[in-house]
Amino acid sequence: MQSLLSPLDPFLVSMSGSAQPGAWTNFIPFALILAIFYVLILLPMKRRQKKVQEFQDALKVGDKVVTTSGIFGQITKINDKSVQLQIADNPVKVRIEVARAAVGGYQGQDPVVTESGNT
Repeated sequence: MQSLLSPLDPFLVSMSGSAQPGAWTNFIPFALILAIFYVLILLPMKRRQKKVQEFQDALKVGDKVVTTSGIFGQITKINDKSVQLQIADNPVKVRIEVARAAVGGYQGQDPVVTESGNT
């Protein structure tokens, strides 16, 4: 028994072959999603990290700063990884050592490091 569509078989085969999208067509939406993710999430994060790194590199003795935990103090000593803060001087000078990354900003200015810990 012969199929009723047999005269149309060559036409249907040629249409089905040309209607399939190529590999690049399937890749375009994925590439667009990656590009949007990069622009909306990764670029601002890199800018923020660069700003925080520049702030931490610019710290010097005598700066009045606020830590991310809310401690106010004046820098008395700086190491590679830590900062010594003087937090009180009446009647005894009270100094604490905190991680350099814990310094969130200058006193009286907006914090450079966000509260959530994201840099």
